[in-house]
Amino acid sequence: MQAPCRARKSWKGVFITTSKFSDKAREYASSISNRIVLIDGEELAQLMIDHDVGVSRVTSYEIKKIDTDYFSEE
Repeated sequence: MQAPCRARKSWKGVFITTSKFSDKAREYASSISNRIVLIDGEELAQLMIDHDVGVSRVTSYEIKKIDTDYFSEE
């Protein structure tokens, strides 16, 4: 006998994996509610980069433009 599925009573939540969610898992999460968020490894890595969590800066670039006021003859 299987235990009852408590997920049917879920109304919101966040599930995070460093791997990928199967199509079946994504389908099931979307059938429960639109407030169940699945974050897979690729999205997790991008969120970490975007918010500087657990990452370090290796290289940065400086972009310059011509200051036309410097060359004006006023």
